[in-house]
This record gives sequence, C-alpha cells and structure tokens, in this order.
Amino acid sequence: MIAVVGASAAGLTAAQTLRREGYDGPLTVIGDEDLMPYDRPPLSKQILSGDWEPSKIALPCAVEDIEWRLGVRATGLDVGGRRLALSTGDDLAYDKLVIATGVTPRRLPFGQELAGVHTLRTLADALAFKEELAAAGSVVIVGAGFMGSEVAAVASGLGADVTVVDPLTAPMIRQFGPWLGGLVAKLHADHGVRLRLGVGVTGFVGTQRVRGVSLADGTVLPADVVLVAIGSVPNTSWLAGSGLSLTDGVDCDSLCRAAPNVVAAGDVASWTHPVHGRRIRVEHRMNATEQGMAAARTLLGKGEPYAPIPYFWTDQYDVKIQAYGTFPEGATPCVAAGDVGAGRFAAVHVEDGRVTGVVGWNLPRDTRQLRARIGEPA
Repeated sequence: MIAVVGASAAGLTAAQTLRREGYDGPLTVIGDEDLMPYDRPPLSKQILSGDWEPSKIALPCAVEDIEWRLGVRATGLDVGGRRLALSTGDDLAYDKLVIATGVTPRRLPFGQELAGVHTLRTLADALAFKEELAAAGSVVIVGAGFMGSEVAAVASGLGADVTVVDPLTAPMIRQFGPWLGGLVAKLHADHGVRLRLGVGVTGFVGTQRVRGVSLADGTVLPADVVLVAIGSVPNTSWLAGSGLSLTDGVDCDSLCRAAPNVVAAGDVASWTHPVHGRRIRVEHRMNATEQGMAAARTLLGKGEPYAPIPYFWTDQYDVKIQAYGTFPEGATPCVAAGDVGAGRFAAVHVEDGRVTGVVGWNLPRDTRQLRARIGEPA
C-alpha cells in the first residue's frame, strides 16, 4: 500500500502519477482539511476579491481506486516499522510513503488570538478574511512578500484604506532584490497603498478585537482588520522523532528520497538540486506539480534527478510578474527586452557572469524566450 500524506496539489499529483505510471495497488490519501484538493494561489486574489466562487479552485481529482481520508491529520511516523499515526487514534501501515504536507503560516509572538487578526493559507482562512475585509475601513498587512503584496492589491481595489508594514526596505525584496522591489513599491504607492518599510511591528492595540498596530518607531496604525503575512514554515512537527532529517522541511536527495521507501514533494520538501549543487526548497505552485510527479516516479523505480527551473508568478493590479530560475542576493538585474518606463519589460539576473533567473513585467512572451538563457554566460 502507498500512502500519501497531504491532500495538496503535490499529493494529488503524486497519486495521479502513481496510477498513470502503472501502480494498481492500494492507495490512500490523507488530508487534514475536510475538502478535496484545491488550488491555493487564487486564495489571495480571485477568492478574496469575490471574482471566483470557491468551487472554481477545486482540482480535477479523477483518479481511480483511491481511499480519501479527509479531516484526518498524520500525527507521527515510524519509518522503520512503516506505520503512520493518525489523529483518529489509528495506525496506518504502508509499504511506501509520499510526504506532501506543505507549510503553515508563520505567526507573530503576540496578538494572534485577537478577533480581526488573520493568516491566509486555507480556503476557510480566505473566506473568513474576505468577510471581514468587506466591512473594513482600514486594513494593515504585516509583510510585503508575495502574499502581502497580492492581498494589498485586492484590498485596495475593494476600496479599503491599506497600509503594508515590513522591516525590509522594499516589497518582495527577498524574492527579487531591491531593484524590482522598488518598482513594486511604486506600483502600490500609485494605487494609494501606504508603505511603512524599514520598521517592525511591536504589538497590537485592542483587548478582544484588534484596533491598531504598534510599530517600532512608536507609530500606531488604526486597523479594523490585520493580515499577518510574514512567510511560512514547513509542516513537519508531526515528523519529530521519526528519524528523518528536518533541517529545512523534509530533507531529500536529488531523487526526492527522504528515507528508503519515503519521498517528499511540494512546499515541505527540500532537495539537493543536481545543477545548482545545493539544497533548495521551493514554495511555488508549479513546483508542487512537477515534484509530485518526480517523487511518485522515484517510488516506482523510475526516478531521475529532479532539476527543474523554478517558475512562479504574481498578479497585482494590472501587472503580471513572471519569473524563471533563481534570484540570489547580490545578483545584478539587466533589462533585456521591453522598456521599464512603458511598464512592459523582461530582465535577466546575473551572478558571477552567468544568468541565474529571468523576471518579466507584463511581457510574457519575451520572458519565456529569455528562460533559455538561464545558466548561460551573460
């Protein structure tokens, strides 16, 4: 029997690949939500804005002969005994295992219990935040990464007074560096979003419900609702004591193997990239699909070193930012197509004389074409 822990995009893709590649034995998928697998990127955009109904993000699950154990958490793993402990109190014996438990939102050490303070990971999170956002006059978003920036764009479009707070000097600077981060900052400022950058959050004002956000410089921002979007941590607490290496998520080799007969895929998996020669972990939608396929093939004895070129994107206002590759700190961006002033361009990022990544701003065709330059001398 093959067990898949995580009814996620990665877990679903692994299950589909196992069946497609010829595995016809027992197959069980365990998921801690009561829902069948769904797509998460629209949560911070189309679901939050109300443009899509929740039913639209359901992933096609036409896989034969799967036992779905939904609303059930894996609480422990015995690698040697090949057994899973479940929140129901049962143990589940397996022959081979896929770990695809994703990530959980990172939380502040204070104030998360207050009404009006939200994180965003699940459909339930998005719907609860959406309901409060509709009646909110002032919204504070803590964190200017992908999610914080996307939610700021949606909330601003809904007419809210939006402030984004981040201790770094530009939005999405961890992902793309200061140059593109500066362009994202201007994009938000042009749409009326206030940016409080270079300053941290020290606390929330309010007793039972949040009323404001206190900053390190002494400022208090009024807030009817707050989103904490300060990143995420791999969902591996249930694996404590399992014997698996958990340095950054579930540590795997280049074939996605974490242990004999155990593979990992998606946001929770870190692996040794055979081209870059270092361990990476990618929290992006396309990687969930691609790594789910790779991990399943490894279980079937068909594995190959997993060496993707990461692809990810974000939609904010009328801008689509698409990116291929990696963007190391200190890499130099060079515009290779289009024009920054016209709001349509593509840029390569160069480190040590080689192209490591390509990012496009409303210029998808050129961005895709420049993808072929990754790894080449600049």
